[in-house]
Amino acid sequence: MKPLIRATFALAFAASALPALAATDTPVGKWKTIDDDTHQVKSIVEITDNGGLLQGKVLQVLKPDDPTDIHPVCKKCDGERKDKPIEGMTIMWGLKKDGDEWSGGQILDPAKGKIYKVTVKLVDGGKKLDVHGYIGFSLIGRSQEWVRAD
Repeated sequence: MKPLIRATFALAFAASALPALAATDTPVGKWKTIDDDTHQVKSIVEITDNGGLLQGKVLQVLKPDDPTDIHPVCKKCDGERKDKPIEGMTIMWGLKKDGDEWSGGQILDPAKGKIYKVTVKLVDGGKKLDVHGYIGFSLIGRSQEWVRAD
């Protein structure tokens, strides 16, 4: 009887750990973006799965480029994003799984108002996300490391 009880507890424990493990094999969730210069958390972005395509939306701007601007807008953006609040804005879209990374999407840099191609890849066991924006070829571009906020 004791082996059966032990096995039941072991199975229950293992099953309860599965959601935590699954959460680290996908970029879906909340992420802290890190400022390249100050290395401080700049914003919180939530990545969601929209029919197999990932998209990211800014939930909160913690360190605006202009410290006096508590509700920053995308001043340098074109079109429908021009002068719209950055909080609530979708800044990444169209990413689909491609092996161990997600690619084929685009990302907006609100500070520059420019849109780049983007690939993302989980690193450090899913605790960090390598976000690589580029124009043309992916070898040329810039990477940023986001930290999981969940």
